[in-house]
Amino acid sequence: MFRFALVLCLISSPALAGLEVRFLEGAPKDRIVVANVGSCAVENASLEIDFSKSEGRLIFDTTSEGAGVEVFQPVEVVHGAEALSETPAVEDGETTLTLAISSLAPEARIILTMDIDDTIGEREITVTEGEFAGTHLVYYSAHGKSWMYVLNAENSGVVGAADCATS
Repeated sequence: MFRFALVLCLISSPALAGLEVRFLEGAPKDRIVVANVGSCAVENASLEIDFSKSEGRLIFDTTSEGAGVEVFQPVEVVHGAEALSETPAVEDGETTLTLAISSLAPEARIILTMDIDDTIGEREITVTEGEFAGTHLVYYSAHGKSWMYVLNAENSGVVGAADCATS
C-alpha cells in the first residue's frame, strides 16, 4: 500500500520550469551561464538580468571608451544561440541584459561572454561575489507571468520554478 501511495505522489507532482543563472568572473572574459533546471522546455520567454541595484553597481564594458576600465569585451553568445530568438544587444555602460528565449530544452544551457566591471569597488576590473548582491533576475513566461530572484552574496540563483503547464 505504501509503495502505491508513493508512486501516486510522484506521478501527481507537477513538472516545474526554472532557470539557473550563474556569473563567472574570468580574464579576459567574464561568463554568464543560463541553464534550464526545470523538467520542461522554456519557450517564448525572456530573462532579464539587471545590475542597476547591485552592490558593485555593475555595468557591461563593451567598448574601449566609456564607463568601463582597461579591458573591454562585447557580449557574445558562445553556446546555445539556437535557443534565442535574437542576439542580445548591450551598449557600453548599460546595466541590463535581456535574453529572448525561443526554446530551451531541460538541462540545456546558454553561455555568454562579456566584460562586467564594478563602478564602486577598489578593483573595477575584478567583480567579487558580494558585488553581485542586489542583482535582479526576472523570468517572463509566454503566459504573461513573471518571477523575480534577487541575488544575495552569491554569484548564482534560480528564477521561476513554476508549473510547466502555466509557465
